[in-house]
Amino acid sequence: MKRILGAVALAALLAGPALAADNSAKVTLVYDHPIPNVPGKSLKAVLVEYAPGGYSDAHTHAKSAFITATVLEGSITSQVNDGPVTTYTAGQSFTELPGDRHAVSANGSKTEPAKLFAVFVVDTSETELTTPIHK
Repeated sequence: MKRILGAVALAALLAGPALAADNSAKVTLVYDHPIPNVPGKSLKAVLVEYAPGGYSDAHTHAKSAFITATVLEGSITSQVNDGPVTTYTAGQSFTELPGDRHAVSANGSKTEPAKLFAVFVVDTSETELTTPIHK
């Protein structure tokens, strides 16, 4: 399994710098596979690409989602719930639990792009992985 995830992460990293034209993140679904020995659950993964200074609006994820995110390139500034605002660099990871609120998710740099690979363990029936929080 480690080899598969490593190969997927490498392929995502090499996919190229197709970034959103504005400051928002470009999110690409990399894979979506049911977990055969855990009925009703799937592994879904996304590549999140931030242009310099890019960010995502505050959001929540699917209610069943357990997420582990790894920075592939650059740095990502993140705040989950009321926790500290933390900047993660390439190779560092963080997790989000079901029901968490992702208040800050942004490129830590104004001059360099950043990439994040996020793996979700989620109910297979969940179709929306991210929901913006409207103020």
